[in-house]
Amino acid sequence: MANVTLRNVKKAYPNGFEAIKGVDVDVADGQFCVLVGPSGCGKSTLLRMVAGLETITSGEIDIGGRIVNQVEPADRDIAMVFQNYALYPHMSVYNNMAYGLKNRGMPKDKIDDRVQEAARILEISPMLERKPGQLSGGQRQRVAMGRAIVRQPKVFLFDEPLSNLDAKLRIAMRVEIRKLQRRLNTTSIYVTHDQLEAMTLADVLVVMNGGQVEQIGNPLQVYQKPVTTFVATFIGAPPMNLISLRDSDIKLQDAPADAGILGIRPEDLTMSSGAAPDGGITLEMTVEAIEKVGAETYIYGLRSQQGGTPAVSSRPGELPPGEILVRIPGQEGPAIGEKIRAVAPPEKLHLFTADGRKRVN
Repeated sequence: MANVTLRNVKKAYPNGFEAIKGVDVDVADGQFCVLVGPSGCGKSTLLRMVAGLETITSGEIDIGGRIVNQVEPADRDIAMVFQNYALYPHMSVYNNMAYGLKNRGMPKDKIDDRVQEAARILEISPMLERKPGQLSGGQRQRVAMGRAIVRQPKVFLFDEPLSNLDAKLRIAMRVEIRKLQRRLNTTSIYVTHDQLEAMTLADVLVVMNGGQVEQIGNPLQVYQKPVTTFVATFIGAPPMNLISLRDSDIKLQDAPADAGILGIRPEDLTMSSGAAPDGGITLEMTVEAIEKVGAETYIYGLRSQQGGTPAVSSRPGELPPGEILVRIPGQEGPAIGEKIRAVAPPEKLHLFTADGRKRVN
C-alpha cells in the first residue's frame, strides 16, 4: 500500500492543447479516491499519467514516497482495471489472471495460491477453466479485477470499469468494488463520469472540469457545500436550481455584496401556501411538467417574469433559464398548468459570485 501525491501535474500536447492544467491531489494510504467530471475534462488522462501510460509535461507524481515521472508502468507497482476488460479471448480465466505473474517468473505454486484466493474473493472459482467469451459482462469485469488483485499492487487504478454494464449490474458491481477495496485496504483511484457512482464509492471526491480540479473533499462535504456552480449542478441529481440575483426580483436579507447567484437544491424546496421563514425565499411558478419516479416526484415550474431574466444562462447539466425544479416525496402533486408556491429556509440557500467561480459565505 502507498499514498499517491500529484504536485502541479500538467499535460500539454504538441498542438498546444492543455489537457491537464496543473492538478494537485493527495490520496492517503488505503483511501478510495474518485475522479469525476464530464467527458473531456481530463480525468482519464490524469489516471493514465499516474499509470505511466501518458507522459507528463511538468509536475511530479509520487507513489509511496517515490517520484515515478520517468518510471516505466510495469515498475510503478500499480494494477489497472480498464473499461473494456482487456482479457485475452483465447486464454482461460485462470490463465488470464495468472499471465502477468508468469511473466514475472513467479513460482507456479505461488501463482496458484494467488489466483485461487482472488477467485474465491470474487466468487468466480467455478469459472476458472472457462474462456472470456463464455462469461457475462459482470463476470468478465470480475476476472479483470481478479487479474489486478493477484498482482498485490500498492495502488489500484480503475478507468470507468462499469460503463459497459447495464444499470442493475452497475449497482451490484459498485457495491462489490467498494466491499473489495475495504477488504484489501489498497489505495485506489477510480475514474467515472457518473456522479452517483462517484458519491457512493469515494472516500475523497475530486471533481474535474476543463483539465482543472474544481473541488476536493468527502462526498457529503462536496454535496452540501459546493464551491462553484459547476460543482453545484454536476454533483447531485437532479441538479441544483440557480437563480441570478442581479437580474431577478429576488432580494435576500443580509446577502453579501459579491453574491450574484442563488442556488437551491430541489429537495430543499417545500410546496407551501404561506411565506418562507425569515431569511428564506418564496418562489411562485406555474407547473410546466411532472415526472413521477416511484418514491419521488419532480415538479418543473416556470417562474413569473418580474424584472428581468430570473435564472442564469443555461449550461450543460443546468436547468433552462427561468425553470425551477422541486423534488417532493410520493406520487401526489399539483397538476400541469397549476400555479404553486415553493419556499426554502435560509440554511438551505447557497450563494455564489456572479461568474459562478466562488462560493460566498
